[in-house]
Amino acid sequence: MSLRVYNTLTKKKEDFVPASPRQVRMYVCGPTTYNYIHLGNARALVVFDTIRRYLEYKGYRVFYVQNFTDVDDKIINRAAEEGVDPLELAERYIGEYFRDADALRIKRATVHPKASEHIAEMIEAIRVLLEKGFAYQVDGDVFFSVRSFPEYGKLSGRSLEEMLAGARVEVDQRKKDPLDFALWKAAKPDEPAWESPWGKGRPGWHIECSVMAIKYLGFGFDIHGGGNDLIFPHHENEIAQAEAYTGKSPFARYWLHNGFVTVNEEKMSKSLGNFFIVRELLQEWPPEVIRFFLLSTHYRSPLDFSVDSLATARSSYSRLRNTVELLEEVTGGQEVVPPGRLSREAVEFRDQVSAHIAEFEEAMDDDFNTALAIAALFNLARQINSFVNRKDFSMTPAVLHVLVRVRQYFLQLLDVLGIVPGESRSLGEEFCPVLEEIAKKLGGELGLPEELPSEPQKLLEVLLQARDEARRQKNYQVADALRDALREHGIILEDTPRGVRWRIV
Repeated sequence: MSLRVYNTLTKKKEDFVPASPRQVRMYVCGPTTYNYIHLGNARALVVFDTIRRYLEYKGYRVFYVQNFTDVDDKIINRAAEEGVDPLELAERYIGEYFRDADALRIKRATVHPKASEHIAEMIEAIRVLLEKGFAYQVDGDVFFSVRSFPEYGKLSGRSLEEMLAGARVEVDQRKKDPLDFALWKAAKPDEPAWESPWGKGRPGWHIECSVMAIKYLGFGFDIHGGGNDLIFPHHENEIAQAEAYTGKSPFARYWLHNGFVTVNEEKMSKSLGNFFIVRELLQEWPPEVIRFFLLSTHYRSPLDFSVDSLATARSSYSRLRNTVELLEEVTGGQEVVPPGRLSREAVEFRDQVSAHIAEFEEAMDDDFNTALAIAALFNLARQINSFVNRKDFSMTPAVLHVLVRVRQYFLQLLDVLGIVPGESRSLGEEFCPVLEEIAKKLGGELGLPEELPSEPQKLLEVLLQARDEARRQKNYQVADALRDALREHGIILEDTPRGVRWRIV
């Protein structure tokens, strides 16, 4: 089965055929960096990270661009509240974004362009739009004339009248049409501003993505992604600007949009106050469980959030983790084992595993249906458990060879979804002072030696060994104190039947 995707532009599923063989050029709208990301933001990030991972699994080279909007009204307003420079505030939250995204195992983009670093390119695009008659200037502002672009509305499928009835448009009496949108905004006091042919000012929101996508991916790139809320007006405006600017079509070949995360069936958003910050969720829930939850329904469907739904996801995910641990146990973690002569039962098992892998791929080939792909993983896990736990199970060299390969395949499929158990970020040198301070504070109660390693990974191992000893002696107060001290600095401990796991958030 070939890969098929639902294209918002054509309103149907289509065979996915990239412009260049074996290479995919992909742009996904990133966050406006004025706050921590919430679970609704995270769904889009996880969805398109998973799509990227599956394309790479299929052998494509993916050039992935995800921008940062670091010039925006929300940033300016937040910076004014805190009394800091807007670009400084945006840079701070870019750092916080990476901390959360790394914790959720979202792979870094090939390029993470910032709006503030592409002002010159935006000014040039606006100049061309003015020259071609698609834009007009009023008092230092520049607006795009929506009615000058006859195909406006082709992405959302709505007429101009329908858009006006329910549109989120800026009220400005100077505009020729209420749907016209800002390409350039004249400078206001105490706001970031750049020189332009129309006076000092800053770009509107929509122009940045058109310009940066064309710069890094070229015109007519393969995939443009984002949440459903971006279809109109943001993506509709992107298309109008880009195609008017270049005189060519299409700006992007496939438009993919994920559904909302809802709370009590109402969209999760900062403006409604019903959002859950990813940073706080990661304090209580492993990243693989959060990703599992976000991928548990098809990406285009809405996903209703509750703490109970996360608990259900954790319970379900534990079955996959248990199978990974079973395979680790029976194979001893070996990576390469010579093949041998297989029994009939082993041959049947191998063929059944191949069928479940094909089931996983068939689900993902059908518009990245992660819900059915997860169902295939559960079927594969049951097959593995049944084979290994048979009463007449015998570990021959040939069977070990098969199980080693099965373990590799199973982990590979889990990695496509970003839910391999127990992966953790490495401890950087910045954790040395933190761990040393904790060791100094609790060293006497934990019975730590005077000489401690300076390397953070080894120091953490010493602390965890001391905690294990405290637990064996039923000194739970000290053990819990260490756990809580580590948690305060983003190191989360999880006690399991197979020992303690740790991760960084």
